[in-house]
Amino acid sequence: MPDLSPSITRDAALREVVRRIEEDVIFGRLAPGARLIEDRLMARHGASRHCIRQALAQLEQAGLVRREKNVGATVRSYSADEVVKIYEVREFLTRQAALMIPLPAPAEVVTELEVTQARYRHCVDTGDLRGVHEANDAFHLVLFSACGNPYLVRTLQDYMGLTLPMRAKNLADRAGRAASVRQHDTMIELLAGRDRWALAQLCVAHLQNSKSDYLARIGSDLSRGLAVVGEGASDDRESGGPRAAEKTRTKRQ
Repeated sequence: MPDLSPSITRDAALREVVRRIEEDVIFGRLAPGARLIEDRLMARHGASRHCIRQALAQLEQAGLVRREKNVGATVRSYSADEVVKIYEVREFLTRQAALMIPLPAPAEVVTELEVTQARYRHCVDTGDLRGVHEANDAFHLVLFSACGNPYLVRTLQDYMGLTLPMRAKNLADRAGRAASVRQHDTMIELLAGRDRWALAQLCVAHLQNSKSDYLARIGSDLSRGLAVVGEGASDDRESGGPRAAEKTRTKRQ
């Protein structure tokens, strides 16, 4: 990956580094629990140590990175129990928001969803993973905002962010993207009818592939050891991950 241009402002450079590391995390190029070593990130992104530390701090606030004393920064990982419990809450919020959408939905809501879905489909067809992620979140925000309760929507957004490391990799999978497009189309169709329960059930079912995929990934990663970031994020298979972090914590106790 080329170094950042010297002409880019400091803030713009920081945003770019955050975006790059974020994409490595959410699209699975960095495994849950992978260690994020500053020197290697500096070399990979052509950035200063100060910039890398600021980027990691922002990603920690976003819930994608965990920083611990004597361990350093790692990709945020969740246990199977945590994943199940987090998704229980997200599924509850999703179902409630869907049930509160008035049906048939207002024409302006349907129109906005159709426009967003067209952008989503274009990103899927062209392989624009960043665009896929952004258009997908925009689609669901438009959909659930139709429930009329901004506090519910805000809480749902919080859980969408919390599950980002778990769900985004599924959008990098071709079959997963195709299934997502079909389900979005069906959601729009259901908005023209009166079956709120069918809409709510589909919205909850829409979450299941990413949850199952993440649970399978963390089970596989724990069995073979986890990646460490280096020159190529997908090529590093040194020490690190939840087990290594746990061993370090145990030694300190």
